This record gives sequence, C-alpha cells and structure tokens, in this order.
Amino acid sequence: MLKLILGNKAYSSWSLRGWLAAKQSGLSFEEVVVPLYDADWDKRREGDEFAPSSGKVPILWDGEIVVWDSLAIIEWLAEKTERSRFWPEDDGARAMARSMAAEMHSSFAALRRTLSMNIRQQFPPRPLAPDVFADVTRVLTLWAQARARYGGTGDFLFGAFGAADIMFAPVVTRFVTYSVPVPRFAAPYMDAVLNHPYMQDWLAAAQEEAWVIERFETPPAT
Repeated sequence: MLKLILGNKAYSSWSLRGWLAAKQSGLSFEEVVVPLYDADWDKRREGDEFAPSSGKVPILWDGEIVVWDSLAIIEWLAEKTERSRFWPEDDGARAMARSMAAEMHSSFAALRRTLSMNIRQQFPPRPLAPDVFADVTRVLTLWAQARARYGGTGDFLFGAFGAADIMFAPVVTRFVTYSVPVPRFAAPYMDAVLNHPYMQDWLAAAQEEAWVIERFETPPAT
C-alpha cells in the first residue's frame, strides 16, 4: 500500500499536486494530512517518515521506497502504472507537456510568493506587481500554446487530464482566490480543472479543515 503524507489541503499547493498524481495513478493509497506550521511542526518533520525530504510535503512511501517532490512522485507513479495516464502519447505533445511541467516546477517565484494558495478565500481584484504580472502572463501563454497545438476536443491542456494539468492545478486555484483576470480561452480550462472529480474532492476536504494559518488569510499588499 502506498502512503502519501500531505500538508493542509487549504494551503499546500505541492501537496495538491502529489495527491492528484496519486489519484490519477488509479492505485490505492493511504492519505495522511498533517497541519503545517502548528506547535508540533518542527518536531514532527524531524521524524523518520519526513527525514528523507527534510520535512517537506508531499512525501510518498511505497513500502520501503520513498519518493518526495511532486514532479518525482508523478514520474514514479507513471512508471508504476501507465505513462499514458500522465503524459500524452504524441512525441511533440509529450515534449511540450514535460517542458511545461518542469517550468512550473522551477519557475514563477513571484507568483508563488505573492499569491499563496488559499482555497477557502476569494479576495477582490487588485493590481498585480510587475513581476507577478509577468508570471501570470507566462502561465497564460503556456496554456494558450498547449490548448491551440494539442488540446484538440478535450477540456485540458493536452486533451485529457494529465501531468501538466496536475502541475498547474494550484495556479488555477490561485487565479480564483485572487480574482486574477484571464482571457476568454482560459476560463473554460480553469472550469474544467476545478470541476474535475479529483479537484472537487480536494476542494470539499479543504473546506472541512479546522486549521487556519493566519499569514495566508490576508490578501497581498499592492
């Protein structure tokens, strides 16, 4: 049995990616949610289950094998099941999907820093700082290119729901939380992500969480 350790569903964007990957794999897994930054956080993250990732979530245990980092979890689960569950069959589409997933993994620091994930909030629109606006523009450009080249008749970036959508799903929630204006083509894609059954389950669970992290409960300063 796989065991996936996650942070708060309301706030933890990387946990969302790892959890969506586990759901997409179709494999059974035990889910353990731990509150981030509570009084026991420092002690908890020093435990044996967290040691390989230095206390970061998500972390996936597959028996005695441990995998941490959301993109690594995606790749591990794709190898255990079927690559087509996560990546497009077409070589060109797969190359673009992998590149987009990797860019999401390594870039967009201003967006992450300023528009932290909080699924339970929706703040009124505010002007975006130039570096955040540049990140938002790049995300929307990537979405437009993927949809135009490989979206076909499907609802997601490469037609069917896959790894690229998993990596960008937290960004979709951020755009909603901070009322970020998006072009017409992006709204149906965002709706498809938010209405995916896996996302609906995650969103519902986030609403039921009792934990509150105050620093994520106020909108960013303009």
